[in-house]
Amino acid sequence: MKAELTGTWTLLRLMLRRDRVRLPGWVLGMAALTAYFANALGTVVDEESLAGLASLATTPVMGLIGGPGYGFDDITLPRLFAGMYGLYLMIGAALMAMTTVSRHTRVEEQTGRAELLRANVVGRHAQLVAALLLSTLMTVLLTAVMWVVVQFSVMAPGPTSANLLFVGAVGLVFTGVAAVTVQLSPFSRVGSSVAGAVLAVAFVIRGLGDMSALQQGHDGGVAWLSWLSPLGWSQQTAPYTLDRWWPLLFAVGTTVILTGVGVALQARRDLAAGLVADRPGPATAATWLDSPVALAFRLQRASLVGWSVAMLVAGVVFGAFAGPMADGADSMPPEIMEVLGGTAGVVEGYLGFMGIYFAVMIAVYALLSVQSLRSQEQGFHTETVLSTAVSRRSWHVSWVGVTAVGALWLSALAGLGEGIGAATGLGDAGLIGRTLLGHVAQVPAVWVLLGVAALLYGALPRIVGLAWALLGYSTLLVLFGEMIELPEGVLDTSVFRHVGQYPAEALSWAAVGALTVLAALFTALGARAFGRRDLVTT
Repeated sequence: MKAELTGTWTLLRLMLRRDRVRLPGWVLGMAALTAYFANALGTVVDEESLAGLASLATTPVMGLIGGPGYGFDDITLPRLFAGMYGLYLMIGAALMAMTTVSRHTRVEEQTGRAELLRANVVGRHAQLVAALLLSTLMTVLLTAVMWVVVQFSVMAPGPTSANLLFVGAVGLVFTGVAAVTVQLSPFSRVGSSVAGAVLAVAFVIRGLGDMSALQQGHDGGVAWLSWLSPLGWSQQTAPYTLDRWWPLLFAVGTTVILTGVGVALQARRDLAAGLVADRPGPATAATWLDSPVALAFRLQRASLVGWSVAMLVAGVVFGAFAGPMADGADSMPPEIMEVLGGTAGVVEGYLGFMGIYFAVMIAVYALLSVQSLRSQEQGFHTETVLSTAVSRRSWHVSWVGVTAVGALWLSALAGLGEGIGAATGLGDAGLIGRTLLGHVAQVPAVWVLLGVAALLYGALPRIVGLAWALLGYSTLLVLFGEMIELPEGVLDTSVFRHVGQYPAEALSWAAVGALTVLAALFTALGARAFGRRDLVTT
């Protein structure tokens, strides 16, 4: 085993050298976001508004987007911060871990650089272990920096549970998840998609469990589902409330098991190969594959099918909660009733809110698609496509266009599924059409984020990851900005705020048109820049 780890420390130093910009970018970016919201809570929220936030945060909808609400019966700023924002810090740590492991393992094999490294005195498992060590180091560093930021924020949380180990625990688990998923396919996008799907499933399971916990108690209904999710394990530590450490043992044990599985799977495959073999392709291509649009669709088809199933199922599941929401309307806090427009508006308010929530998830699909486009360029596949009669601009626009249509399709499926789930539980077939329209109307906001990513890829592909920062910023503002009473000018910087939460609110067709035009402008500028910059070639 010692021989198989030869060169691990040398490779770790090489990875640190390569990530000298990326590593501080992740850590400082997450720390800055943490500092902003921690200080915003401490500055904006007073005792009176804190009590109102407590009643708001214990509703089932907030269980979906926040957590199980531990300690909200005796609310404090640190408890509110950990209970509402901690989930999104965990998701950020998971994304950081997954992309780090994929970048230094499967991407290296796909581009051929791993073969050059293996030609030296490097053990079979050295590269994977070095990548896992790097991801662990980044997670620990992120946790430490975020702890300092929170501890010295205006909130002044005090000594009790003054740590963010629950964030680091999720990063470690998804380091292990990525160690397994990168072994599955020769292509990095497949491994990343599977890891992302695991994160999405963990989020949905936790959300269903926490919604049930806030509606029927922590021991009632399907609250036990939260214990099946790595995100749920961390939230069950109940920071600043119960201060339980033992749920993190699930995360540690899972990380160890997944890491061992990843190493074992790597030993069973060849370099640059995957455990799941690709099917032999046909001798001749189908006639419909004679255009860049068709090729872009063919390359995105597998991912789109997986997302389609996920969106439809998630829509039906979350739509089924509309019935319990209506039944519990009389016991909801006055703050919620005022926002939703009385008892008759609870269902519409919930469905309108879920339209934005699904738009956030579909934006993840769109940004992953642009990252896949960059991976194809780095793997020299784009060079092959452009060696034919396909121009750079047409390839760029074709790929982004197919992704945009895919986002529209996914939003329609989510709206249809949620409408069916709600209509079945409430006996109101009219909800199907209204929910479908409300979800589809949010797509232009997704297109804007897609356009930003397309522009960054076309002009400066090394910083295309900044589009993720914009997504995170817009998401946190639209979900929590009004809760902490941020100024309207700040709230309006979120791309998800302008269309309106139909059917609870009237749609702003002017905003729909403006966002669509803005997205098209970003895409056109990106295509123009892509046509002028140097291409990664052999």
